[in-house]
Amino acid sequence: MKKNCLECGAILKGRIDKKFCSDYCRNSYNNKINKDSKNLIRNINNRLRKNHKLLSELNVTGKTKVTRTKLLDGNFDFNFFTSIYITKTGNTYYYIYNQGYLALENDYYLLIKKE
Repeated sequence: MKKNCLECGAILKGRIDKKFCSDYCRNSYNNKINKDSKNLIRNINNRLRKNHKLLSELNVTGKTKVTRTKLLDGNFDFNFFTSIYITKTGNTYYYIYNQGYLALENDYYLLIKKE
């Protein structure tokens, strides 16, 4: 019984359990299958990267106070962060990798850098 490559349809030679005629066809086939999940992950990582970059630019000293407007002007997206830290006093810090922020009163945010 002859088997064909799952990607290009070429007749397969060699091992009985072979599914692809080449690495190119194997990669091409798997990239098509995983396209949607890879796009989702890529988009989330891009958003996290942009958030981190903005916090790094605004927080050069390691501890800075900024307005919500300043974050939004830089297209900061509050829906994307990598971790949450809640202090014993109940303050909630949101982190994007090593850059964190804490909501203060009057639409101010404390930006901090975790060393």
